[in-house]
Amino acid sequence: MDQLRHQLPSEVQHMINERKERFIDSQQELIGKGGYTAADSAIIEDCLIALSLGKNVLLKGPTGAGKTKLAETISAIFQQPMHSVNCSVDLDAEALLGFKTLQQQNGETVIGFTPGPVIQAMKSGHLLYIDEINMAKPETLPILNGVLDYRRMITNPFTSEVISAQPSFGVVAAINEGYVGTVPLNEALKNRFVVIEVPYIQGDVLFSVLQEQSKLKNEDLLGQFVQLSFDLNTQVKNGQVSEEAASIRALLDASDLAVYLPPLRAIQRGIIDKLEDERERAAIFNIAQTIFG
Repeated sequence: MDQLRHQLPSEVQHMINERKERFIDSQQELIGKGGYTAADSAIIEDCLIALSLGKNVLLKGPTGAGKTKLAETISAIFQQPMHSVNCSVDLDAEALLGFKTLQQQNGETVIGFTPGPVIQAMKSGHLLYIDEINMAKPETLPILNGVLDYRRMITNPFTSEVISAQPSFGVVAAINEGYVGTVPLNEALKNRFVVIEVPYIQGDVLFSVLQEQSKLKNEDLLGQFVQLSFDLNTQVKNGQVSEEAASIRALLDASDLAVYLPPLRAIQRGIIDKLEDERERAAIFNIAQTIFG
């Protein structure tokens, strides 16, 4: 990470250092652990520069490509706490902003307010991570319009408090396009973000990630898993299998299992059995059998 910072413009390095100093004693448990490795360093650099300039960042890529890990790495580089929202069709204003609750105050029961991740991040000047933002119902997200544009403010509908974000507040969101349960992101909302593609990693970079993050240390087997990933991605590009089949997350699962199971069985449990389509399952098994025998 230090080497990456030295490659950034001096103004951006200065902004990163200012953020780090601000959060030295602040909620260390909310700071990401890092761990994202990019095939192209521009992915991380562009995220850091955009956030340092006060832009919102939308990470766009297939499931299991490491978008959440990238967000945690940004948090780790800035040493800035990060609050998370996991979107679903059930997401509502309370899940975003907080909720009223009964509290004890000076021996009396009063109605208080427990702030949600959006308000906590805004008031503290922390990062806000919105995962799978296009899983939320379209009518829920407009509540964030003022948070995501130049105003950086919101009127809390539960308390009528007007909240303006601290200058260091930043938003990172992630999107998986075309998956079951997702809806196209409103163009007005998407226009509030700088969009950064996060592809699957391959080759030597993938080998290093598997070596560092999986329990498997046998270099021959690791090389075979890298080849499996390459072949699966080729099939994805040809439209033969879905992107889920080439997930790095699933590949890590299979690599871990391969420490204790025969590789083909590990691939069956870690990758193949996660898929519903029988044609895809058979195609992946045939590819794996060719590589692992």
